[in-house]
Amino acid sequence: MNKKVPRMPKFRSEGEEADWWASPEGRAYLKRKSAEAQSKGTKARGSSLVAMLNKKSSVQIAIRLPAADIAQAREIAERKGIGYQTFLKMLVREGLVRETRGR
Repeated sequence: MNKKVPRMPKFRSEGEEADWWASPEGRAYLKRKSAEAQSKGTKARGSSLVAMLNKKSSVQIAIRLPAADIAQAREIAERKGIGYQTFLKMLVREGLVRETRGR
């Protein structure tokens, strides 16, 4: 029995990446990478888009959002298998890229 080894594709947007990570292929990739890292005694790394979002050069801000929006973000993020704050950062990034291209 020969299982196909999942590979991480190139992503065009954070939304596309989030969908992939939430897919069976993304979860299989993560399980395989985590197992490999654990056997080597190292920490598994995500994609370059996730790394970009998690850079230490980010600035902490406080923003007030309606409770209903936060609840909806939490539900969607949970379905995708990511944290809601990461999901919100991805949405902000996508919006900024879209607005920049629209000029």
